Amino acid sequence: MEARGILINFNSTFPLPDTFPIRRIILAAVLVMLSFSFIKKEAGHADTATVSIQLTHSFGAEELGFEKKYTNSAGEEFTLSKFKYYLSNFILIGTPNKPATGETYFLIDEENPESKKLIAPFEPGTYSGLRFLLGVDSLRNVSGAQTGALDPLHGMFWTWNTGYIMAKIEGHSPVSRMPGNFFEYHIGGFKGETNTLKQIDLKFPQAISLKKNQQLKIQIQADLSKWFSGPVDLSIAAKPSITSPGANAKKVADNYADMFTLVDVKTNEP
Repeated sequence: MEARGILINFNSTFPLPDTFPIRRIILAAVLVMLSFSFIKKEAGHADTATVSIQLTHSFGAEELGFEKKYTNSAGEEFTLSKFKYYLSNFILIGTPNKPATGETYFLIDEENPESKKLIAPFEPGTYSGLRFLLGVDSLRNVSGAQTGALDPLHGMFWTWNTGYIMAKIEGHSPVSRMPGNFFEYHIGGFKGETNTLKQIDLKFPQAISLKKNQQLKIQIQADLSKWFSGPVDLSIAAKPSITSPGANAKKVADNYADMFTLVDVKTNEP
């Protein structure tokens, strides 16, 4: 016997009555799926806490500002016109350590105050510090065209071979031999001995218990004076421009790895 199927066309010129059982079953199934999706999202939100990071920039004890005059460790005066860097791969240090529940790549730009406010979801737990990368990890450096903070249009990317600029400053100094007394340090490189990626660990004054729906508020200061002093003193007169991976970029990165200080940390309800 030949099996025959029944084709039901809801858009037919002969619409089915509302009382037809298949229509009711389909409508009920859709409502159940939507309700389950909503409940699942709400439950996922309830299982997380939030970390809010506020960054402030300084040069030594002085608040950072463009066109202000500063003096570096070599006694050279300069003004600043650009300060940008990447922070990524945030982890709360505990037992065990917990990464943010999502990718975290942030481009910090002194010209954009909103870029200095970072928010990321984390699992509840007891934590003793914060860990992150200053720069963009090696995988993302070779992942092709990207969007958001990693979009090459932000001017923080060289090529697929040399990767991202991890941090940059630009400005003017009377000791610079470049046209217009301009100087520029575009620091990058993610390979071998010239890798400029820096892991930053900031220890909390005491362990903090972060509960569901709580917000952990962290204030961090970045001191730009550290670019010019540390393992190697940086002289604008001697090197007014560093714009490619290599030994000089690595030396600057070794200096600025020490520019972050934990100012305050506390929990409250979001």
